[in-house]
Amino acid sequence: MTGGNRYLAATCLTALLFTSGEALAGAFALREQSAAFQGLSFAGYGTASNTISTIFWNPATVTAHDGLKAESVNSFILPNGDVDTNSVTVGGIPLGLIPGAATGEIGDVGVNAWLPGSYGTYQYNDQIYLGFAVNAPYGLSTKPNIISAGQIYARSSEVLSVNATPMVGVKLNEMFSFAIGLQAQYFQVRLKSASGISTTSSTVELRGEDNVGFGGTAGLLITPLQGTQIGIGYRSPIRHDLDGQLKVGASSQNINADLVLPEQVNVSIQQEVTPELRLMGTFEWTNWSRFGNFNVFNQSGIVLPQAALGFQYSDGYFLSFGAEYDFDEHVDGLTVRAGLGYEWSPISEKDRSIRLPDTNRVWVSAGASYEYNENLSFDLGYSHLFAESDDINIGPGHPAYNGVVIYQGDVEASVDIISAAFRYKF
Repeated sequence: MTGGNRYLAATCLTALLFTSGEALAGAFALREQSAAFQGLSFAGYGTASNTISTIFWNPATVTAHDGLKAESVNSFILPNGDVDTNSVTVGGIPLGLIPGAATGEIGDVGVNAWLPGSYGTYQYNDQIYLGFAVNAPYGLSTKPNIISAGQIYARSSEVLSVNATPMVGVKLNEMFSFAIGLQAQYFQVRLKSASGISTTSSTVELRGEDNVGFGGTAGLLITPLQGTQIGIGYRSPIRHDLDGQLKVGASSQNINADLVLPEQVNVSIQQEVTPELRLMGTFEWTNWSRFGNFNVFNQSGIVLPQAALGFQYSDGYFLSFGAEYDFDEHVDGLTVRAGLGYEWSPISEKDRSIRLPDTNRVWVSAGASYEYNENLSFDLGYSHLFAESDDINIGPGHPAYNGVVIYQGDVEASVDIISAAFRYKF
């Protein structure tokens, strides 16, 4: 590599640090980190591919890329989540019988979002490979109507994360590779609700942020036979010490809360059927059950029960299958793909809320890649998520229940996702 190319490469890799802007999306955990695997419903995302975005799930795939490469991914998330109110009672009295009470519809809580991601890989020698990723692995933006029958439980919700992960991979031989990495993650949360049921109720806002929380990532890539790959990836839990404010109307006080975001394990397989056709699959487990109740403390270290963060999620699971085909005989450099997946949400009726009315969902995806020349390639992926209709029942036993207002409703949701990426080999 010439001195000029080294300088250009270093400049592009450095730029990756600054091109991932703030991202919010209509789900708490964000899977949309790859345009190529978006078109496969993320089947096989932990195995080696032309895209280097696989290092997000399995850093060992960094060993499949020679030279120096950079990739930029941009996903556009278009959610729809209609929440209909069935009944609301306050101390046993129907909301509609209380003078001045807000009885409006909650409406569509989904907010459109842009989710960027950036990647870089560098082959140091025949055995050592370096990688770097900047992503937003967690995000949430929901916004019900401000004046609504459910306002005491949610007016808006925002979660932001920015994660930088340097990693190193070792290629032991043609069969085994492994890698480890360090996660450095910024996390911010802003939750708003109404102070009461009246149409004139003020807004209660809980805002917290953590400078940086740390975790790890690790992966293994196995090639037992030519054309067969097995990838195993791990992303560790990350603890965030959130400092912020609790605002009620014009008054505010400093608060502190500790959150632990869950670890994830994924297993992927890729099987070459012919030189042009590949079949893929992925199973993913996320330990959301560690995401239970989190106390909020004031600056004197006293617990604020009215601000407690209650979730009580269950574990989350994801399963997908897909296939891709190279159309080199017809269009040189063109690959098409499709995938089908099913996601078991960690949220069920026992803890589903207006803030995050998540349900189980079916993924249907398609996409394509085009290799413009030996250096520049493009990916495009599309998914439609069919979310199952389900109920919201906030009452005794629900982690968000305030002891007074019982809310019952239902949610119907769907999501469209479009992802595009380009990558360059120096």
